[in-house]
Amino acid sequence: MSNSFLLQNVRPYGEDAVDITVTNGIISAVVSRPPAPGASTTGYGEIAGQARNDGDDQGRSDGDSRHAELDSASQQDGEIAGQVRNDGDGQARNRVVIDGKGQILLPGFVDLHTHLREPGREDAETVQSGSQAAALGGYTAVFAMANTTPVADTAGVVEQVWWLGKEAGLVDVHPVGAVTVGLKGEQLAELGAMADSRAKVRMFSDDGYCVADPVVMRRALEYVKAFDGVIAQHAQEPRLTVDAQMNEGVVSSMIGLAGWPAVAEEAIIARDVLLTEHVGSRLHVLHVSTRGSVEIVRWAKQRGINVTAEVTPHHLALTDREAIGYDPRFKVNPPLRTADDVAALREGLGDGTIDSVGTDHAPHPVEDKDCEWAAAANGMTGLETALSVIVQTMVEPGLLSWRDVARVMSETPAKIGRISHEQGRPIAVGEPANLVLVDPEARRVIDPRQQATASANTPFAGRELPARVTATWLRGVQTVSDGKLTKLP
Repeated sequence: MSNSFLLQNVRPYGEDAVDITVTNGIISAVVSRPPAPGASTTGYGEIAGQARNDGDDQGRSDGDSRHAELDSASQQDGEIAGQVRNDGDGQARNRVVIDGKGQILLPGFVDLHTHLREPGREDAETVQSGSQAAALGGYTAVFAMANTTPVADTAGVVEQVWWLGKEAGLVDVHPVGAVTVGLKGEQLAELGAMADSRAKVRMFSDDGYCVADPVVMRRALEYVKAFDGVIAQHAQEPRLTVDAQMNEGVVSSMIGLAGWPAVAEEAIIARDVLLTEHVGSRLHVLHVSTRGSVEIVRWAKQRGINVTAEVTPHHLALTDREAIGYDPRFKVNPPLRTADDVAALREGLGDGTIDSVGTDHAPHPVEDKDCEWAAAANGMTGLETALSVIVQTMVEPGLLSWRDVARVMSETPAKIGRISHEQGRPIAVGEPANLVLVDPEARRVIDPRQQATASANTPFAGRELPARVTATWLRGVQTVSDGKLTKLP
């Protein structure tokens, strides 16, 4: 499949429309389109990476073989009315032309928190089906959590997951290594061996379980410093959450379910940011869910501690009142919190206290969710709805711009996961074409039967959400076209 094309009339980061040429998977030209009469211009005032000259054509570049120049932005019968010049190899004449129709172009999304379930729970998800869901959601890279069967606590298992991702070929799959053997919180796993493996693991987590022992947590933080790794903590004090079923508060008391107090999360975060400061390491806090957690992370950053944090789309959109109907689709760990917590999470993501959006995509087979609340598994799918939820909760209220969306869903998670040399890159000449095209005006009703994930446990089933991913490219190869998966070789 070709990885060279011309993408016309797209709006990078929601700004001025441009035409973008991709050659061999690399952005080779970015050409500003003439503004509409009376329209102001912002953002992309460059052609092929060089400043535009208002007086003559000296500011235009046509000598570099990597830079193409579009002489005319109009189309006639599906062809470019002007010429596309390049180094004379003939690629331009055969290049596919895609009309972006004024849609928004962003760097491909990066998810630091995905459960792909393989090996061991292929009845819930596989690397293949999870990669399909990710591509449809606009993702070009995902980090696969370690709570598989067997646990990803050895070089052999992480290399297996990495290879399955390579075979799927839809997104870059980066395995997350377990912090402790078997996720038991007692003995450090083979952190160094996983870091040295072909998977080059840099993020480690016992997600699903907390590294509750402070001595083990300290040792882990110290160990990963040798290869610039990061410990991603599932913050949950286990002794405060025994038999917990939902957020502890008014609703849990009203419907008679055991509560999961906010302090169980906050206490671990407070401990771990201080440990991180003490050893001079890196900490990433998974799925922050309470106002107090946001305040602790904000305090730690003000103190100069190297901590980052993420929030899930469902914690930005839903509250603990969803539990009133005892529908297990809304059972998740950490639990859905109060409206006040949701407001604090939105504020924290908007002001940069929370660094990124992590889906915590947690697929489960029907039998694990179609049961009574107490017996149901924790977790929700999220890869295919994440962008829409962020648009609804953050963009439409004015808390994030489209450039901010790129920051929290692509650029910053790529930096945290240490893959920013290839993912989360700016939309600019010379950069890899890991891209997602979004129709911001679209609206859709979520139907689990139409999703690519192997599981149907989305909390947004039947709800109308804004925005739609129409196309995704991984290194210039189109994986999604018109909102549907392409057939890759």
